Amino acid sequence: MESPSLSLSNLEMLEDYDPDSMPVGQARQLIRQFLAPLSEVEIVPLHIAYQRTLAADVHSPMNVPPHNYSAMDGYAVRHADLRTAPSSLKLVGSSFAGHAFGGQVVAGECVRIMTGALIPAGCDSVVMQEHVRANGDRVEIGDGQRLGQNIRLAGEDVVKGALVLAHGHVIRAAEMGLLASLGIGEISAYRKLKIAIFSTGDELRQPGTPLAAGQIYDSNRFTLIGLLTELGADIIDLGNIRDDKDSIRATLLQAAARSDVIITSGGVSVGEADYIKQLLAEIGEVVFWKIAMKPGRPLAYGKIGQCHFFGLPGNPVAVMVTFLQFVRDALRVLMGQDPKPSFTLQALCTSSIRKAPGRTEFQRGILSQDAEGRWLVQTTGEQGSGILSSMVKANCFIVLALEQGNVEAGKVVQVQMF
Repeated sequence: MESPSLSLSNLEMLEDYDPDSMPVGQARQLIRQFLAPLSEVEIVPLHIAYQRTLAADVHSPMNVPPHNYSAMDGYAVRHADLRTAPSSLKLVGSSFAGHAFGGQVVAGECVRIMTGALIPAGCDSVVMQEHVRANGDRVEIGDGQRLGQNIRLAGEDVVKGALVLAHGHVIRAAEMGLLASLGIGEISAYRKLKIAIFSTGDELRQPGTPLAAGQIYDSNRFTLIGLLTELGADIIDLGNIRDDKDSIRATLLQAAARSDVIITSGGVSVGEADYIKQLLAEIGEVVFWKIAMKPGRPLAYGKIGQCHFFGLPGNPVAVMVTFLQFVRDALRVLMGQDPKPSFTLQALCTSSIRKAPGRTEFQRGILSQDAEGRWLVQTTGEQGSGILSSMVKANCFIVLALEQGNVEAGKVVQVQMF
């Protein structure tokens, strides 16, 4: 399915549309308008299906469990034989997991049974071995036994024909186990999303190489590789591109021809060497390029042909914040998923926070509980958009709304879990 095409003339007719200062919520809505899932589907063997997105519903081809099994070690009996207590029954055999008792149990008989073993024909209950006194081929059972006890019934987990996983579901470890338990060895999945990434900046160098004066290591690409790997994307790493307009143009065109999405870091501000926004307007289309938020104000979204483009800021924390707030869910939609809102809760803020109204802020926070079970949150300290260690320390964002001002310690704030 092709993604809807952009129409800037239509966008400009939207109420409050301002590509130079877009509120967070409106930016999310605009991006969503131009997204449609991939149409290409492939058959994927189960053992490599982790993180893939189902392209079709999965219905159970069988009952789970397929038969009645024992939930305990004990003795399989006919409950009708337990009407008098104690009851003395004749032991006629054993049933083990994978090695069932092959005969028919009749009145006055029982079978020794292990957990996971098939319930013998004629039996309808299992008595725990702790409640049985055995003496040779006779067993004595006391009262208090219930009909059907300690038996896993056929289909009690999954009934044949039931919907077990819906279209758009992401395959994780539990899903792999469930599918295997149903005998399903392959799935119909959307193909992996192809995402090209590169950084811009003459000052950037690769980790493992020496730095000269004024140079820094390119951390943003490695952050993005980690974030995209978590999503199961097919990553095309185009490296670091120098601050040269022709080089960046050629890289953008190459990336657009090879991928579904381009994600860059750096080059979207207003400096003389920041060419991304200008080039995107020349060879593609721009929806917006600044967000009323901190960190992450310089964020560009647009398209080059059918390829989506996200131009993230150059500061390391801003890269993570903008990716988590805008890009991740957009990619999930393209992958065929239905992303759910991030989990949020209210917490008492133990730190005072300075904030100017007019922008949404995502402060890095550490969420915990006190002895009374109350949620508490504190900032990680300095919140500069270059302090990447703050993202390592944090387990949440403290989300401060557009018009909110300073926060005093002890006030309730909204917390968004990572």
